[in-house]
Amino acid sequence: MMPIHPIQSLNEPALAPYRNLKDKELDRAGARFIAEGENVVRRLLASTTPVESVLVSNRKISAIAPLCPPGLPVYTAADDLIESIIGFEFHSGVLACGIRPPNPALTSLIPHPPMPALFTICQEITNAENLGSLIRISAAFGARAIILGERCCDPWFRQSVRVSMGTIFALPVYRSENLIADLRILRNSQITLIASVLDERAESLEALASFSRVGVVFGSEAQGLDADTIANCDRHVTIPMKLSTDSLNVAVAAGIFLYQLAR
Repeated sequence: MMPIHPIQSLNEPALAPYRNLKDKELDRAGARFIAEGENVVRRLLASTTPVESVLVSNRKISAIAPLCPPGLPVYTAADDLIESIIGFEFHSGVLACGIRPPNPALTSLIPHPPMPALFTICQEITNAENLGSLIRISAAFGARAIILGERCCDPWFRQSVRVSMGTIFALPVYRSENLIADLRILRNSQITLIASVLDERAESLEALASFSRVGVVFGSEAQGLDADTIANCDRHVTIPMKLSTDSLNVAVAAGIFLYQLAR
């Protein structure tokens, strides 16, 4: 049976990852991440991602404890005590501290031709909730992996993990140190790269030919794709829009692109 530890002190060393939830740089530099919410923690516990501990309110212990493997520490306390540890109102009642998986090698994610493959590629997504949505959408439409450029925010931020609804535990996430160089690796592996752009001269998504090996590149929320990234893509494609709409949220645009390409 898993050990259940009623919290006696706010200063217990094992609670340190939960006390530092608001320190994003600590999250980025460390080997851990925080999963928030019952459904997300359930998916974490069911995945192959290592879990260091679980922190639950007394009202949730009976729902979560049976899911925990033997030897996994489970910490429990009243909601108000946990709120004083984590620094915000604790609605979900369930948190877990997981161990980040290592960054995979890009080449390990690319199947040999002619096997089909769909990749989501993000040049610069700086909003953690947008990134979490992109991960969830990519998983839903069968992407093989999501590839993040050097300037993307950390996919293991608490907000990103939460919004991904735990799909980040199943979808490989590759963090690039040189996105342009990695785009060239993809093209050399017979992956057609599509730049998502806001340009009336670009190809229309609805008229785009089908590709079995494709990667869609999305830009920043504010500026879109830069010129170097666009130049390293094979096709430039736009979503036709009406009523003078000038752009869509990046996650919404990704959903439209990936749905069309996954059909």
